[in-house]
Amino acid sequence: MRLRPAPRDARFYDLLTAVAANIADAVAVLDRFVRADAAARPPIAEEMRRLEHVGDDHTHAIIELIDVTFVTPFDREDIYRLAVRLDDVVDYVDEVVDLATLYGCERFPDGVFEQVQQLMKAAELTVAAMPKLRTPKDLVPYWQQISQVENDADQTHRRLLSLLFSGEYEPLTVMKLKDIVDGLEEAADAFEHAADVMHTIAVKES
Repeated sequence: MRLRPAPRDARFYDLLTAVAANIADAVAVLDRFVRADAAARPPIAEEMRRLEHVGDDHTHAIIELIDVTFVTPFDREDIYRLAVRLDDVVDYVDEVVDLATLYGCERFPDGVFEQVQQLMKAAELTVAAMPKLRTPKDLVPYWQQISQVENDADQTHRRLLSLLFSGEYEPLTVMKLKDIVDGLEEAADAFEHAADVMHTIAVKES
């Protein structure tokens, strides 16, 4: 008599899809924040904080599900790493909004808007990729595209650093803006780190 494997809990896919959707919402709020007048930003920052809490709730739900599920869709450690890497994106984006609020930043260099657009592209790719976790071989274009976005983000980040240290800005302003552009770069890196985990999953499942 052949033993039939226990069913793999589909709730992991639903939760990871919800995580990706929340990331897209957070990056959209970030876009609104950097484009808004300083006086209009406090409620946008509150919305970002709410989404950060939503992301934490999703991550905790995934970790709890790992603990109680006998057969997971793929390696438990990979599910955990993917959830944490995705949560990092929202954490970095939330940190940028929080720092910009605390620092009283009124205007951002144009390159910041370019960084945010790159994050929006990465979020769009990530949302589209999540359903493909059921058939990981279909994810090859995703991590290739994410890698390209991250490379573009690196170049934008370097250009912004060059601008900040060109002498155009006061030293205190340089310090504030550097925290902002560095945080946006870390968010782009976090997208790539999540894609790396999905690549690992695809290799193991192939």
